[in-house]
Amino acid sequence: MELCLGTVQFGMDYGVRGKKKPDLDESLSIMDYAARNGIYSFDTAHAYGTAEELTGIFLRRHMTERDKLFITSKLMPNILEDTPEEKYYVTIKQNLQSSLRRLHTDYLDGYYFHTPAYVFQEAAVSALSQLKKEGYIRNTGVSVYEIAEAEAGITDERIDLIQAPFSIFDQRMLRADVFSHASKTKTKVHTRSAFIQGLIFMRPEEVPPYLRKAAPLLRKVEEITEKYHISRAELAIGFLKKQTSIDRLVFGVHDLTQLKENISVFHTAGQPDAIEVAEELFQNLDAEIVMPSLWKKRR
Repeated sequence: MELCLGTVQFGMDYGVRGKKKPDLDESLSIMDYAARNGIYSFDTAHAYGTAEELTGIFLRRHMTERDKLFITSKLMPNILEDTPEEKYYVTIKQNLQSSLRRLHTDYLDGYYFHTPAYVFQEAAVSALSQLKKEGYIRNTGVSVYEIAEAEAGITDERIDLIQAPFSIFDQRMLRADVFSHASKTKTKVHTRSAFIQGLIFMRPEEVPPYLRKAAPLLRKVEEITEKYHISRAELAIGFLKKQTSIDRLVFGVHDLTQLKENISVFHTAGQPDAIEVAEELFQNLDAEIVMPSLWKKRR
């Protein structure tokens, strides 16, 4: 497993608290530090505000290292709505080329459908596969929310990569054997939302009203981390490191201090007893708590 730095926090205000994005210089300093300290994978998207442009500035500063960098982006969400199937290829190619221009690169190491429903549409998958054949994409992918979407990507040999939500609170993919299935089909797995958009770091009394059901879970997190003398980041990352079928762990930070802590935690052995207790305790939580995509529907 390798670390992959997500860039959504650099392109827009993000997270449970809606934290302000760092300025340009600080964002680039974070990315530069990551690259100097063994993180060569960066994840961005058309929909992440100015994140692609910022990642493009970073790439221009690291062009001599382009071959060892792994850069992923995503098709604009819902861009194929009301588009005839015969125009899918042109629409996807135009969107991809716009991303390439913003990123100052002539290819992407991975390019995802940001709308997971597209993995079920033959014309969309065929178009993405064709763009890979043309050299614009090294790995085709789909960013998923649900188990069925992940399985569709894994079983289609034209899809090389899935990005799935996975955390100590959201264990759905693990319980459904999605990761082990991906390993058998040699589909690469990147996971996101390790910190559930910062929820795991909040105190119970800090949670917004639409997440009040999470307050008891955060009290349990407090109890576990205090009992075993570990940080919440150690608990969250330690759980993920147990999963040998995950290729990259996508995570985000708002400042350099957070990045340094997460790198340090990733290279720490962790506390297996604490992780085992938490894994058992949080294995079947309500989707409305663990899936940020559902939060906005409850605000």
